[in-house]
Amino acid sequence: MASNKNIEPPSINHQWPIPYGKQNITEEDIQSVVEALRSDYLTQGPRSKEFEDAFAKYVGAEFAVAVSNGTAALHLTCLALDVKEGDKVITTPITFAASANCVQYCGGEVVFADIDPDNYLLDINHVRALLDASPKGTYKGIIPVDFAGRAVDMEAFRDLANEFDLWIIEDSCHSPGGFFCDTSGNKQYCGNGKFSDLAIFSFHPVKHIAAGEGGMITTNDKALYKKLLMLRTHGITKNVNDFQNSIDIAIGDQPTTNQEYPAWYMEMQELGYNYRLTDFQAALGLSQLSRANEGLEKRRAIAERYFNAFEHKSFVKSQSGIVAGHAYHLYVIEVEDRLGLYNHLREHKIFVQIHYIPIHLMPYYRQLGWSLGDCPNAESYYNGCLSLPMFPTLSEEDQEYVIGALEDYYR
Repeated sequence: MASNKNIEPPSINHQWPIPYGKQNITEEDIQSVVEALRSDYLTQGPRSKEFEDAFAKYVGAEFAVAVSNGTAALHLTCLALDVKEGDKVITTPITFAASANCVQYCGGEVVFADIDPDNYLLDINHVRALLDASPKGTYKGIIPVDFAGRAVDMEAFRDLANEFDLWIIEDSCHSPGGFFCDTSGNKQYCGNGKFSDLAIFSFHPVKHIAAGEGGMITTNDKALYKKLLMLRTHGITKNVNDFQNSIDIAIGDQPTTNQEYPAWYMEMQELGYNYRLTDFQAALGLSQLSRANEGLEKRRAIAERYFNAFEHKSFVKSQSGIVAGHAYHLYVIEVEDRLGLYNHLREHKIFVQIHYIPIHLMPYYRQLGWSLGDCPNAESYYNGCLSLPMFPTLSEEDQEYVIGALEDYYR
């Protein structure tokens, strides 16, 4: 299908090759990290708490807990919600594997519900069908994913969850700054905790906010917040108000009349992990957060140019489109002859990507009983999906080169 037309790369100010995603590190970012490196704290310190407070305010949640990466965030949310052996949790097959794996880490069982082909999100009707087909109590929770940056209608999922006594973890790794409008017309920002028990974010380099690695958990539940803080740091607390041992045990075998716990004392009360975020990563995250809205505006402008270019093109079966509140971590199109187009674009130094291979078709999950045909909408989507370059520093010239190379293949 490819033509013989010679496609010239952009002549000025071009990224080469053009990746599907890319971090943007400024001099201000570098200076923030340098200042952190010159401070007294390298691992978790005051900047981590500052980042947590600023991020909670950004998404509109009451509490935030910074962790080492998005996968750690997912694992801790499942631990905090007491996922255990035999617990069944529903999620989407079109997401990164960690959205499902976190349940498996805790001994639970992942059940995949199909996606809505119109928006690529977990289909609430398929979720309801699973719940209706089993006795109440069979399932413990739902993990909807704001895939590509499009916000899930969390209000509808909350109503469904309440009906079946389920908790919700919102996987918002793709959607900081994204929102949907509730039935009253109010904007509900991803991860604000109004409809979910917990929400998680990632600060991987291709995400909206880059910290090298890193993640965040947000919630409005103070009890869950306190549990997350403990689980993040080996299950240890230094808060005297939470101590369980008596003064005598804390002091040891030395006689005392002092009724205060000694300064050195701490208690491990649960089996936790070391999932802390370093202070220099938090410094980078804070700097990036300060211009998050600017990056979001640029992503939406890039999405609009893609949409206008492909709106009436027969070779594009579907695309992310222009959706209010979409955060556009990815801009996805569905095409015929995806493999041919993929190879054609790579030949022209355009490194597009596929998001995602359906998780239920991965060998690990196939060994657990999942097979081809279990989620037909997800499988059909995978057969044609392609994620185009999408990052705030993508120039209009580079984007036109991408569009031109794609059109040339089908010309």
